[in-house]
Formats: sequence, C-alpha cells, structure tokens
Amino acid sequence: MDLPTAVKSYQFGERAKSELIVVSQLCSALTGFPDTQKSGGKKMLLLLMEQVRSEVAFAAQSTGEKDFEHAINSLNEAISLVESDQPDQASEKLAAAISASTTPAQKAWQVLSDHELI
Repeated sequence: MDLPTAVKSYQFGERAKSELIVVSQLCSALTGFPDTQKSGGKKMLLLLMEQVRSEVAFAAQSTGEKDFEHAINSLNEAISLVESDQPDQASEKLAAAISASTTPAQKAWQVLSDHELI
C-alpha cells in the first residue's frame, strides 16, 4: 500500500468505524422506543444508515479496498433488517460492517507506522 492510499484508508476506516458504532447504538435504542415513536425513529435511522453507506462507498472507490465493499454489503443487510422491523438482528450485521471497516485502517496504520508517520 502506498502512502497516499494508507492515509486515505486510515482516515476513511476510522471515520466509518465511528459512524457505524453510532448507527449500531441507535439500532439498539430503537428497540426501546414507544410504539408511537418507532416509525419516526426508524425513518431517521434509515436516513443515517444510507448516509453512512454513501461514505463507505466513497471510501471503497477512493482506496480500492475490498474490505470497504464487505462493509457496504453488511450495511445493506442491516438496512434491510431495520426496514423489516428487526433492529436487533441488524446490530449483528453492523458489527460485521464495523469489523470490515476497521481492517483497512489497521493495514494502513502499519504502513504509516513503518514510515514513522504515526
């Protein structure tokens, strides 16, 4: 991995991880919403999930890292589960997306560390 790609992979991976953690926490919170608030909460959560998916897709396109594509696939599955009123099961898919997004950041960290940039 060259240095410019390492910088991008690290930045995108860390950002995706943070955003996916927030989405996962909101998924868990949605299960505790009163029935009168679940519909609105679900809509907002889905908007956020789609925004995060767009950012991870940009990361995949910018870096060529296949792990970001794996994160997108897991996120797509999580979105489908939320749409089907299964936010608890979506959390498992989000965990897979977090893991996949972390992998490019870890690889990039090693390259940046080897060049004494971190």
